[in-house]
This record gives sequence, C-alpha cells and structure tokens, in this order.
Amino acid sequence: MNESPYSFTAFKNFVSEKFVLVIMAVVIVGVGFFGGSLWTENQLLKSGDSPSALGTTPPSAPAEQAQPTRGTASIDDDAVLGDADAPVTIIEFSDYECPFCKRHFTDTHPKLVENYIQTGKVKLVFRDFPLAFHDPLATQEAIAANCAKEQSGDAGYYAFHDEIFARTASNGNGLDATKIQKIATDLGLNIDSFTTCLDDPAMAEEVQKDLADGSAAGASGTPSFIIGKSTSNGVIEGDLVVGAQPYATFETIIDALL
Repeated sequence: MNESPYSFTAFKNFVSEKFVLVIMAVVIVGVGFFGGSLWTENQLLKSGDSPSALGTTPPSAPAEQAQPTRGTASIDDDAVLGDADAPVTIIEFSDYECPFCKRHFTDTHPKLVENYIQTGKVKLVFRDFPLAFHDPLATQEAIAANCAKEQSGDAGYYAFHDEIFARTASNGNGLDATKIQKIATDLGLNIDSFTTCLDDPAMAEEVQKDLADGSAAGASGTPSFIIGKSTSNGVIEGDLVVGAQPYATFETIIDALL
C-alpha cells in the first residue's frame, strides 16, 4: 500500500533528507531576529527612550486626544515671584525635601524665570506642600521661608526659598536649626525676630493651610502645578501638572495661554 504523503513516516523521511536545509533556515531566522533586536535597541538608545517605557506593543491611538487634568486653587496671601500683573499664573505646591521638587528647581525653574517670569509674562506663587514622611524638617523649612517673608517681603521669601533648595540634599534629612539660622544670617535677617517667628503657631497654620488647599486642588504628588490665566480674585483654574516635568511641558501650556 502506498504511504500517505501526510504520514509521520513520510514527514520523518522528509526531515532527514532536508536536515541541512532546515538547520540553515533556523539559523537565518535567528540571525534576522537578533539583528532586528539590536537595531531596535540602537534606535531606542538614540531616542533616549527605554524598552520598558515604550512597552512591548505600541498602544493603538485613541479616537480623541485625552483632555489635560484641570485644577483650581487660590494664590492666597503667598509670596509672588514676578510681575503681579502678569497674564499667566503658576501656582506651585512643593516640598523642600522632595527630590523631584529639587530637580524642578534645578532643571526647569531657571528657564521659567528667564523666559517667562523676568519678561513679565508669568508670575509664580509657591505654596508649601510638605509630605508627612519628610517631616518635621520639611515643615520647619517651609516655616522658615515664611518667616523670611515676614521680615523681607516676597523678595526675601524667594531668596530664602532659593537658599533652602540650594543647600538641602532634598532627601528627607533636611536642614537642621543651625543651618536654617545660617541662611537667615547670610541673608541679613534679624535673628532674634526670625527665631521668635519660627515658634509662632500662625506660621505652622499657614503651612497647613497651603497643604489643605493643595490637596483640595488635586495635588497628588510633589511638585504639582496649576497653570492658568491670572484673575482679579487670585483664584486660578488651569492645567494641573504633576511631577518634575520637562521645561517643554510648561512652555507648551504657557504659550497657549498668552
């Protein structure tokens, strides 16, 4: 009886006869896959992305572009950096001991100051958002900056703000009382008045009010920013940006408002 061309024996004979060709085919496919993987990894490295960030399969494009998250907050009575009449306001909820907050201060904040704040297009209002696991030092640093404002106004506040970020490692270990007083001395503050202010319950209440307002505004992490058009009553509704986002993110939002 003739053997079926689809039988196991026929298949085994075919493989035996074509063994070399099968091995060559496997090698060719393997080399092709390996080469493709190397090319993909090279492209990722060139673009600065990582495979984990991109995922194994690209998601399908959404039918509509997702709307940015929105938030609303007041500038309250907090210190203003820039022209009070600037058309755009950024409210920043931040923690001096947050490493991402320091990254924003180091990488993005100077560009915002140079390109938007000093040119009168944007004003910044920094509000305190000390995280519990960075306390008590994060709150003490926030209180110290507010006490600088009590003596030297908004300019004094931001001078102290800058020095805290410049001197702390922003790792939760913070600046102790001696280092805080050193900043006050270096900035020419009256140390007796400054020390008295540090113990004033009203200063701690001010920080807690900022914290509560940030939570109500939707600040889910630090730093968080609300960027919107300035208003006469100081209540700003705008895009809510969370994290140490690149300068380009701020640039896009601000330019759309101007």
